[in-house]
Formats: sequence, C-alpha cells, structure tokens
Amino acid sequence: MVEALKENKTDVTACILCSRNCGLSVEVKDNQFVKIKGNPEHPFSQGYICQKAARLQHYQQHADRLTTPLKRQPDGSFQEISWDNAIHEIAERLVQIRDNFGGTAFASVGGGGQGNHLGAAYGRQLLLAMKSYYAYNSLAQEKTGDFWLNGRLFGNQACHTTEDVEYADYVLFIGTNPFQAHGIPNARDTLKHIKKDPNRTMVVVDPRVTETAKQADIHVQLKPGTDAFLMSAMIAIIIKEQLYDVKFIEQHTQGFEEVKTTFSRVPIEEYIAKVDVPVDLIYQVARDFAKAKRGCVRIDLGIQHTLNTTLNGYLEKLLYLLTGNFGKQGTNNLHTMFIPILSDTDERKSKYRRSVYHKMFPISGFFPPNILPDEILKAGEKRIRAVFVDSCNPLLTYPDTPAYEKAFKALDLLVVVDVAMTETARFADYILPAHTQFEKWEFTGFNLEFPKNGFHLRHPVFTAQGNTLPEAEIYTRLLEAMKVIPKSFPVLEKIAAVDSKKTAYLPYLSALGLTFARHKKYIPFAASILYRTLGKHLENSAASVAFLLPLSIQYAVLHTKAVRRAGYKGNPLTLGVRLFEQILNQRSGVVLSQHEYDEMWKLVAYKDKKIRLVIPEMLSELANLKNHQFSIEEFPFILLSGERRSYNANQIYRDPAWRKVDAEGALRIHPEDATNLNVAVGDQLKCISQHGEIQVTVDFDEGMRKGVVSLPHGYGMRFQGGEPIGPQLNLLVSGEHCDPLSKTPYHKYVPIRLEKC
Repeated sequence: MVEALKENKTDVTACILCSRNCGLSVEVKDNQFVKIKGNPEHPFSQGYICQKAARLQHYQQHADRLTTPLKRQPDGSFQEISWDNAIHEIAERLVQIRDNFGGTAFASVGGGGQGNHLGAAYGRQLLLAMKSYYAYNSLAQEKTGDFWLNGRLFGNQACHTTEDVEYADYVLFIGTNPFQAHGIPNARDTLKHIKKDPNRTMVVVDPRVTETAKQADIHVQLKPGTDAFLMSAMIAIIIKEQLYDVKFIEQHTQGFEEVKTTFSRVPIEEYIAKVDVPVDLIYQVARDFAKAKRGCVRIDLGIQHTLNTTLNGYLEKLLYLLTGNFGKQGTNNLHTMFIPILSDTDERKSKYRRSVYHKMFPISGFFPPNILPDEILKAGEKRIRAVFVDSCNPLLTYPDTPAYEKAFKALDLLVVVDVAMTETARFADYILPAHTQFEKWEFTGFNLEFPKNGFHLRHPVFTAQGNTLPEAEIYTRLLEAMKVIPKSFPVLEKIAAVDSKKTAYLPYLSALGLTFARHKKYIPFAASILYRTLGKHLENSAASVAFLLPLSIQYAVLHTKAVRRAGYKGNPLTLGVRLFEQILNQRSGVVLSQHEYDEMWKLVAYKDKKIRLVIPEMLSELANLKNHQFSIEEFPFILLSGERRSYNANQIYRDPAWRKVDAEGALRIHPEDATNLNVAVGDQLKCISQHGEIQVTVDFDEGMRKGVVSLPHGYGMRFQGGEPIGPQLNLLVSGEHCDPLSKTPYHKYVPIRLEKC
C-alpha cells in the first residue's frame, strides 16, 4: 500500500471552488496533488480551468486538517475521543433535547456547502430525525429571494432559471463579474468570444470597472444600491415605447396589463438621475436589449446582496420576460434538476411553520442565517438549543460575528462536521472529522444547464487521512445510535447481495418499496438504508452513492425523451438504471438529458404553463421605491464587501500561503478618495460601520466609483490558531441590515467611514 501511494498516477476529478465545478485532470503522488489541469473529456468544461483550481493542494493538505474526533473539555481544550464514544454521546444528547424540548430546539447549519454536496443527502436526515425544519445555509444567505420569486412567477420555488450566455447576441451582466466569479460556462473563454464578435453586445452594470467591464461594449457604472431604479426605468422605457413582445406575453403570461399600468407611473428620468449615469445611455441599452433577437440577463450577488434584494430579482426577470427573451436559445430558461436541492415552501401554505422569534418562513426549505442568533438567544423556552454545523463556517461567513459567538456559546450542544479546525469548530462541543472531497465519492450538485444537462460523480482520488469518515457513515451511525433506523435490514441486504446488475435492481427495488410500505417511518431515511444495504454491493466502495439509483429512475421517468436523446436506451425503469450505471462508470461526468427548447414550458409548474407576471408584494415595493433615502452623513463611503478576486476563494483555503498576490485582502479605493484621506498604497485605515470596525490595508483602484470601496471575501481566518489574516467582513455587517422579505444581508451596500490609523 505504501509503495502504491508513492507511485505517480493520473486521475480525473472536479474543481470545488465555485458552482461551475470544472472537470480536472490530476497527477497524484504520495497521496498529494502534483499537477492539476483542465480535463478535456469533461462534457461541459471541456478542458477549461482558472488559476484557483491549480492550487487545490492547499485545500487537501494543510496544518488545520482534522484527523480524529475531538471533544471539548471543561477548560475549553479538546481531547481525542473514539468514534463510537462520540457517536453514542452525541446521539444521547440529541434524543434528550428532542424529547424534552421538541423539534424546534434543533437546527442544522450548512450541509452541502463548499462544493461538498453528496453529504447533504445524509445530513438532511438528521434534521428529520430531530423532527425539526430549521435548515440554515449559505443558499439562504444569497439566493432565497430569487427562489421565492420563482415560486410566484413559475408556480414552484424549485423552478430555477439559467442563462444561455454562450449563444446570446445581447448580454446584460448586472451585479456580476464572471471573469472572476464565473457562474457561466468557461467564463473567460465565453467573455472573449462575445468581445471579439462584432454582432454581439456585452453590457456590464457595476459600480466598479471590473475585469468583465473592461471587456464590455457598454459599462453602466451606477451608484451602489440603485439597481432597482435602473431596471425599473429600463422596463418603463420598454413599456412606454411598446418594445415588449406582444405575442410572447399573450401566449405565455398572465397579468401584463396590471404590470403595464404600474410601470407607466415610473418617473424614468428621475430614476436614472438617482442611478447617476447618462440618461441617453439607459434609453439605448433598454431599446437595444428589447430589440435583440437573443437577449440574455446574467445576475449575481451584486444585486442579490444589496438594497431592494427581492425587488431587484423581480425586475431582472421582468426584463427578459416582457421582451420575450425566455424559452429559446440564447436567452434565459428554466432547467431540470437531477439532485433535488430545492423544495417548495411557499409561506401561503399553512403546513410550513415559521421561526419562533422572527416569525420567518422557510424559502425552498431554508431559513436565513441572519436570524439564527436571535432564534438561539431570544426565543425563550422555544429557543434553538442544539446545532449541527456541516462543511460551513458561520462564525466567519455569516453576518454579525459577535452575535454568532454569543449565540453558539449559549447552546446546549454544538457539533461541527468538517475537514478543518475552523473558527466555528473552535466553539464546538464535538468535532467530527470528515474525509476531504478528494478522499471520498462526491458529486456536483449544481447541474443547472439547459437544454443539455449533465452530472459529474467524482471518484476518490486519495486514500483518506487519519481517523476520518465520510458524511454518509457519520450520519448513518448517528441515526442508528438514535434508534431512528435499525442497524441492519436482513431481507434487503440478502436481496442486494444478488448480482443486481443482471436484474436491473428490480428485486431489490421491489423489496425496498415493500419495506417502506410497511414502515413509512423509514421513508425519510432512505439514503442511509440504501447506503447500508445496496451500497455494500456497489463496486469500488461506492456505497454512499446508492441513493442515486432511485433519483436516476425518477429523472428518467420525468424526462424520458430527453434522456433518450442523450444516448440512453430502455423503458422508463431500465432507462433510469442505465443512466445510474453510466453515472457510476464515467469518471469525467455524463450528459443526463438533451431537451428541445420548446420542452422548457413543461417545466413551468402552473397547470396552464403560464407565467404569473403580477407579484403584489413586489408591485407594492416598486410603488414605495421613490421614497428610498440613500445618504447617511456619518458614513460617507459605501463598502462593497465580498468582492471576488484572483486570489480569494471560499472557506476551504485556510493556509494564506496559497495567495500569490493581495495577501492581506486590501481595501480598494479611488486614488482621489485616498488623497482626501491622506493615505498611500500600503497604509492602514480603520473601516467603521454602524455595527463594528476592522483595520484594513489600502490599495488604489482607478476603476472604483468615488465614494465606493471594496473588500474581498475568504479572508479573516485564524490559521493554526493565530491572528486573523485579512479582513473579517462580518464584524462590520449587522444581521438587521437585510432585505425585509428574504432577510438576505446587504453585503454589497455597507455604509462606512474611513479613518487613518
């Protein structure tokens, strides 16, 4: 075994740093990465790679890696504990908390974060075992306003849109910098192609001259927080000049006349003046986008983490819906979803309960992190008393770090499942070390493409280090210790032992269905039951992916024609089995389905397949937009926090040595603003908000709007327990500084003042 580890080998896997999860070809020696490059065999990224993926060794091997379970001692130190004892003690305390205080005493935080998606299927089961519905995660810190809108527009919050940027002839990038943030296929290559094509137009809306803006035909350098004014003015222009698509609206939507009346009241020039950009420029962009044959809108956190979060999402969608840029090539589209990440928890449906203190409703099954400290500290006898944190670092990445520290100290039980000793792990009662994403089976959960959709099941590349376990094993052991499921299912195990491939798993699936019919209480824990029974008999120790079999069958039943177009044969049942086997065997990923564009309309959840343009809450917000006040004299600068740069990533890069440049995560500021403050590059400034302050290093950026500054995310970690390296952004951000509907934080609009140190 030791000699085998020392040999060079090549393998394929995927990047875990953003939602694109590009395919990688890797060279491995001594259980470490030697070389990383793009994988040309990957069906979607096709060899594309950015510079961040090439440094994944800094994730796989670093001094903060966890290698054994740990238990906090009375003096605050940690001691090693066996897995058996840790599982037994945690299970006992969980059952006690559930039985004494009910399901609302427990919350899960994270799960499926940082590219770590497969384990979420197992972690979700613990929430159900605790009879809780409190799931807090990063999606609810970023995207739930968008999910809520999708539910109203398309009939279900699991309806999710994508954008066909590669084929668009007119692209609006609003609040996004895909050159750094990606989010679109092979981002830098795609941007280059658009820039070089004289028949295509790229418009970037951003307060800073970003890397993407430098390649754009038009850059709208708006004032921060005015996105809603800009987009409502553009829609008003389109309606005023009758540039909307009458045929599309009549055929595919309801409620246009009410929308038309509302936007006819928008004072166009007045709103553009608030945006502080040339009036003629906005008229030009609105007209040209409306007239484009294939117009497309791509947005991101720039409008999802700023003032009017949910309204921004509504306006963005109206831009492409009213102009008919939906449901065809080169526009925005709905898409299928192989992994059911999202659910429909519309607050109008009474069965979905609200949180105790904030009375907040779940969106797509998730609660916003902004409210969690209050639900722990201020909800009285109904407060949250136990929290499981999985592949997430809320003490650094969620708003109001001091509130989180206070809240987590007040818990009866805090358990962290992670690969590293994070800031959050240091507060835990128990730390359970997981395999890294390259030491276990894992997959890409963000398969969000249309008309061709894909899936990449990643095989283990390395031998697991230390006394660690994959999440599938950790959570299944907990369920067994809590006596939620038995430790064995003899009948299922016996049937699964038969060569299932020869029978298309039919005897096993029949027995599984019969088991669930007799014991409905086991249905929520299907992933672990499949893991313990069928999983044992999958080749290459692939037990944790057994639950993909019923998902493959379900997908093939729902999208039979599209799956067959992707090259699979069989009736709906055997079609799904063959899809499952292909997923298991193809190490570089597979194409799941190939739809026709007109089939997209089947994905609209309303029975009549028509989009509901009227969302009363949003029309009410639009009517109140004119009363919005921006200025706070005490805080003359606006901080755009969480900027994406060449050498910052998500929280999985803990060792600061990975950064070649910008080691301190400098504050970017316009040179004239710096001159007025009498500071030079490299000087230190105090960055002070209404909520807190941090010290930052100065760097000049002539592309920044005056009065606007930016700081990157992914910094502030205490590597090896040392001092924070770089800005701890969430010392500045209050949990109350957020969208009133979705509770999404205003990270991209933080009023501050700057003082010389």
